[in-house]
Amino acid sequence: MLLELAVTDLGVISELSLVFSPGMTALTGETGAGKTLVVTALELLAGARADATVVRPGADEARVDGRFVDGSGDEVVMARVVPAEGRSRAYVGGRPAPVTALAERGAGLVELHGQHSHQSLLSPSAQRAALDHFGEVDLRPLQAARRHLAGIEAELRSLGGDAGERARQLDLLRFEVDELDRAGLGDLDEEASLEAEEDLLAAATAHRQAAAGAHAVLADDHGAQEALAAALGGVSGLRPFAAIEERLRALAAEVADVATDLRRSAECIEEDPARLEAVRQRRQLLRRLCRKHGVADLAGLVAVAERRRHALDELVSHGHRSEELERAASEAAGAVAGAAADVAAARRTAAPVLAAAVGARLRELAMPRARLEIDVAGDDPADEVRFLLAAGAGEPALPLAKVASGGELSRTMLALRLALGAAALTGPDGGDGHVRTLVFDEVDAGIGGEAGLAVGRALSALSAGAQVLVVTHLPQVAAFADAQIAVSKSDDGGRPVARARLLDDESRVVEVSRMLSGQPGSSTAQGHAQELLAVAARQRALAGAGGDRS
Repeated sequence: MLLELAVTDLGVISELSLVFSPGMTALTGETGAGKTLVVTALELLAGARADATVVRPGADEARVDGRFVDGSGDEVVMARVVPAEGRSRAYVGGRPAPVTALAERGAGLVELHGQHSHQSLLSPSAQRAALDHFGEVDLRPLQAARRHLAGIEAELRSLGGDAGERARQLDLLRFEVDELDRAGLGDLDEEASLEAEEDLLAAATAHRQAAAGAHAVLADDHGAQEALAAALGGVSGLRPFAAIEERLRALAAEVADVATDLRRSAECIEEDPARLEAVRQRRQLLRRLCRKHGVADLAGLVAVAERRRHALDELVSHGHRSEELERAASEAAGAVAGAAADVAAARRTAAPVLAAAVGARLRELAMPRARLEIDVAGDDPADEVRFLLAAGAGEPALPLAKVASGGELSRTMLALRLALGAAALTGPDGGDGHVRTLVFDEVDAGIGGEAGLAVGRALSALSAGAQVLVVTHLPQVAAFADAQIAVSKSDDGGRPVARARLLDDESRVVEVSRMLSGQPGSSTAQGHAQELLAVAARQRALAGAGGDRS
């Protein structure tokens, strides 16, 4: 619902601030006073194309701010700035946003009906959604059947595509699995072991010489063993050095063990060019396989081998699984076809009923010879839904936007809304399906008298389920409003300026008098205005007591 609207430097509006209430609000005033600019302001908030010509002459930019409450009760603040030069800017919740985001957010909050306004019901998807809502068409079985079929088809595709592609994948997997199996990847520590062995074999002579040299230092004449023996002999048996004697004996034994180990290690190290070449080739094979499969080590290569084996097993068993899935896909396609046929039948059944309901409303709204047709076409589920209108007898039924004047289009939308319910639409043009503010411009074009009263009653009935704003010239329409805002224009330093004010009961009588006779001060006109307002109030009260304003 629209709570508040602030407009600055838009057309003849210098500065305007309006607070709105629930129910039906009529915007009235002389022709050219600027009341339609309120609709323009809402169009800008709903993401309509911005034209620099709407900027008030002499101003740098026009600005529109709107405060709404959405279906969940949260407040939404949106703004649109149109500069005299350059691109327009949009804001949602006080933050800059693309105009598309403004349009998406605004679509669920306000809907405009007028000759130049964006009409959601002109959208094929919205027309289809409206028919489905009216006919209580249950799309869930069809949606579920389609999801089930899509899942089966996705699994079929995951098995490898067509037969030729599967054969190529099978050959590739067999080659890779065989190559990895022949590589013998069981020992995850093999890389470290091979690296150590290659280091030993590549420098066998140097290692042997190093061991022999170290052994000589320890065991040859004048080596470490003789030195330790001499030191031990010098302190042996002397009480003050008993502890040191024990340490020297242990050290001498350790040096003797090390010397023995060095001798044995030197004797074991032999040059083996063939083994060295084998180790190097093995390491090269493992590195090549890691690079080929995009892994860093043997653990990753083992994981790749497991995945390839699993994929190979799945592909080998593909024939059986493929047959199962193809049978399931055939059954699922049959379920989709059956559900689609049910939806198509429901739509074709509901179409003439909705068309008749709208036709009845159109006759009440001064379009006695108008005829709405709903064309349901296309293969099941018959998604090609079009609303066609013949505005007069003998005229062909054509798409709404192509046949209706602004007034006829607005009244047709009003009739549809009454037949459908205020919050009926869903889909991309209807946000979350809970349109709270409906704006009608030109709904009273070309009518008057009793037809005007019928339009007023219809708008009042619609306001029981949504906030309704109507720009009107007809006192019969304005009289049915719960609130009335008068827009007037005056000169301000040589420039026309539009102003708006919420009317109280007394000033409302004056404004309705002006609308009736052009003589707001006439006591006779004011008497007629009071009578008209009283009649409308009684009819609203009676409709409200019955739970329906229609």
